[in-house]
Amino acid sequence: MARLFGFSIENSEPVSPTVVSPVPPNNEDGVDHYLTSGFFGSYVDIEGVYRTEYDLIKRYREMALHPECDSAIEDVVNEAIVSDTDDSPITIELSNLSASDGIKNKIRKEFKYILELLDFDKKSHEIYRNWYIDGRLYYHKVIDLKRPELGIQEMRYIDSLKMRYVRQAKKTDNDKYKLSNRNVDNPMDYEFPEIEEYFIYNPKMTYPTGTPAPGALGGSSSGIKMSKDSITYCTSGLVDRNKGSTLSYLHKAIKSLNQLRMIEDSLVIYRLSRAPERRIFYIDVGNLPKVKAEQYLRDVMNRYRNKQVYDSATGEIRDDKKFMAMLEDFWLPRREGGRGTEITTLPGGQNLGEITDIEYFKKKLFRSLNVPTSRMDGEGGFNLGRSSEILRDEVKFSKFVARLRKRFSVMFSDMLKTQLILKNIITPEDWEIMNEHIQYDFLYDNHFAELKNAELLNERLAMVATAEPYVGKYFSQDYVRRNILRQTDIEIIEQDNLIKKEIENGIIPDPNQPIDPATGMPMDSTSQMDLGQPVMEPDLKGDEQIVSPRQKAMEMPKGGEI
Repeated sequence: MARLFGFSIENSEPVSPTVVSPVPPNNEDGVDHYLTSGFFGSYVDIEGVYRTEYDLIKRYREMALHPECDSAIEDVVNEAIVSDTDDSPITIELSNLSASDGIKNKIRKEFKYILELLDFDKKSHEIYRNWYIDGRLYYHKVIDLKRPELGIQEMRYIDSLKMRYVRQAKKTDNDKYKLSNRNVDNPMDYEFPEIEEYFIYNPKMTYPTGTPAPGALGGSSSGIKMSKDSITYCTSGLVDRNKGSTLSYLHKAIKSLNQLRMIEDSLVIYRLSRAPERRIFYIDVGNLPKVKAEQYLRDVMNRYRNKQVYDSATGEIRDDKKFMAMLEDFWLPRREGGRGTEITTLPGGQNLGEITDIEYFKKKLFRSLNVPTSRMDGEGGFNLGRSSEILRDEVKFSKFVARLRKRFSVMFSDMLKTQLILKNIITPEDWEIMNEHIQYDFLYDNHFAELKNAELLNERLAMVATAEPYVGKYFSQDYVRRNILRQTDIEIIEQDNLIKKEIENGIIPDPNQPIDPATGMPMDSTSQMDLGQPVMEPDLKGDEQIVSPRQKAMEMPKGGEI
């Protein structure tokens, strides 16, 4: 077998032999190893499938040049990638990862190094836009093959028109692909052919369509075979199941954009042809024969067809008999018995100002790209509004952008996996466990996010103030914190601990501490107001004291009669 260019990362733990399935391993990006007849058809029908992908990529790029389509694409890209002067567009989130602080710090350091290799802070908009338009993204992870422990040295972008991902079934001894049962006792245990996965790179601007023959580094006239792990391959996730090809998010807008172009072009032609009023010359030809009548009509046309042409370069006006106007007059012969020679005018079109059909197809284009139609015209300002005033289209658009971000982060996961394994920070087995708990936090628009959060907080605090008289009667404190302030269990515990700590440090007063009515300041628990016993005057008759009725009432025990 030919040697692949690049490197390969393999799992040291083999799959258990008892883990069986009758379904062969496949890929969800449209690349499969059986494309023709039979359960394991030979890998031949790639000319039509991948030539179609080549044409689709070129069509997607042509669509992106259209102004309306470009405006919708910019809305998606600007919503997904926020370029801030202070912060990075993306950060790694490891709060859900069960690992030591040392491992987390190393992961953050390597992720920052990957962003520096990509120059993502400066080129994030272009990288995301290329991925969104083409529907796929290729990067070559360049390493030092003699010293792989140094990690990735360079990330080189590869044009989508020059790469092809291949999953090829290896041939058996009898040169056939068979679906054979290995274990008679287990009907689910099948033997599948071994799958070889690699990329074909063609430096020329032609899409590689053939399988390269064995040669130096797997190279041939049709391209260079590169190992799977040496390439970062990120797709849109959209697949045409009928043709087995990867699609872009622009695929749904192909028909809408073509219709919009056709309507715009036809409207221009209609307006140029129907806008001006035209003259109609009815020429009386009498009883002349057909040939002479046509000659007479032609002579009259040439006689009155002299055009006054203004030359803007010299400022002169001249007669140009050879001048051909785009909007010609109508010359019609009329036989004897009519009204004779007559000149009339043909009115222009009356509905030239209607552009309802153009607006319809423009909205259809934006809907096909999942962009709200309210963003089509930039005349309306940004209105925060209340939660009830948020359009459903904006909610759907925010969820769509969140899905795009999730899919785009696959690129960072692949690069981070290679970097961590090459530097011996983790093993391939560890990555399978850690990958699900590594999240990527994209930056949101700070200005609008802060305004929206401030408005939501004001609304919640106003609701708390309204419900405060009913706390303890109809609502509990826990209900107010969970349902009105929308605090989670973790936030409630954290806030309680912080409040307790700040009370102990004297930062905030204790709400249960009594208040001095004179000063309005909290009093210490040791220096509370103690009125003591009432002052008793000594009795003149020895040790007896005179007790007033008021004092008796104060000393009356509980449960006494009134």
